[in-house]
Amino acid sequence: MGGLSSGEVVLDCGAGQSWWLVIEEEVGHGRIVAGPFPDRFDAAWAAGASGDGGFDEAAPVYGRLRADGGLNRRPSPQDLAWLAHLSEQIDRLPDDWQAVVSDDDLVTTLVVEVAAALTETGLPLHDADGPGNRLGGACLTPEPGLGGIVVTWRQHDRMSVDEVHGAVVNESVHQVMNRALADVLARRGFTVEALGGGSGHLVRSAKFMP
Repeated sequence: MGGLSSGEVVLDCGAGQSWWLVIEEEVGHGRIVAGPFPDRFDAAWAAGASGDGGFDEAAPVYGRLRADGGLNRRPSPQDLAWLAHLSEQIDRLPDDWQAVVSDDDLVTTLVVEVAAALTETGLPLHDADGPGNRLGGACLTPEPGLGGIVVTWRQHDRMSVDEVHGAVVNESVHQVMNRALADVLARRGFTVEALGGGSGHLVRSAKFMP
């Protein structure tokens, strides 16, 4: 694998949308140093394996090569699949939460950020009003007056409603999962404050702090 000269970039302008290694620069849209690659992993591996190739500062970027050697950046298939999955998770939020905050409210942005952080972790949101409402998941309740959202864990109906393993197990597992949610969000940079009795946590981002 080698770097690309400006001449080589122009000659390769017929390439379709692919992954490229790009070094960001203060002026312009970044300099392509290698590519194309079939996927993000190959591009990242090439950057790490470059040794003295000068690609240590390069990052994988998806897009279409222009005739002038620049790159028209585009969402990758992986990015589009992720956004579709995140949208499906956000659609699980209760219908009435949208009446609590407006589209341009900072709490709305926080809801999306928290939903994304939990979804990336592999934790589903609770489908409160949908066919999966018995399955459990993370519940997000906007609290504009507190400048944040309340995050709690709801277990499957077998645990939380039927209590097939008993009330003590139900309660202890519920608290464990609430602490796990708090730990995940704290590690992702959110400010997390425990609510009384371990019933959940108030989650804020730094912009909401006094």
